[in-house]
Amino acid sequence: MSDVPAPEATVFPRPWIFIRGVPAMKFLPPEGPPEIAFAGRSNVGKSSLINALGGQKALARTSNTPGRTQELNYFVPDGYSGETGDLPPVALVDMPGYGYAQAPKDLVDNWTKLVFDYLRGRVTLKRVYLLIDARHGIKTIDGEVMDLLDNAAVSYQVVLTKTDKIKPPAVTKLLAETLEKIRKRPAAFPGIIATSSEKGAGLEDLRAAIMTAAADK
Repeated sequence: MSDVPAPEATVFPRPWIFIRGVPAMKFLPPEGPPEIAFAGRSNVGKSSLINALGGQKALARTSNTPGRTQELNYFVPDGYSGETGDLPPVALVDMPGYGYAQAPKDLVDNWTKLVFDYLRGRVTLKRVYLLIDARHGIKTIDGEVMDLLDNAAVSYQVVLTKTDKIKPPAVTKLLAETLEKIRKRPAAFPGIIATSSEKGAGLEDLRAAIMTAAADK
């Protein structure tokens, strides 16, 4: 057995830092490290999951108010400086939640355009983790986002969040149902990760998946 630590074992124990909020495509950082993006309906738990992955409580801002994240928020492990050429092995991108109907229409349109332009045009984007609330399963709007990702040939993997909020047999049933729903989708990764930010379930699996996706050439 090798004594060399797995990539996620060297990256995720580091402190993570917020480096930039991107309200429009022109403010995107230069393309450098591989990027892993998190998408999902408003209040699905994106910020909480990023905090849990990084082992920090206040890395990504969380709120009970849907639609709080209005920018593409970039996070990298601390200790890397692009100015010296020492690029981080991966950057995490918290994308604005979709499906928040109570926000002003022009704001929703701006968020939607930003997210979709990013998904279509970012060369360094390696994978999107599409978060689905285990209490609700895949909704119509989630299917529409999957259609976009399929059409744009952007690799994505479904991550169930808040699995601690339903009983274990229901999690097993939801996993099977969700796998069947994505089975014929061309850009969907053929596997689902069940997580709980509150309980820590599935986080090691997700960390390992992130590093594998980031290393994909």
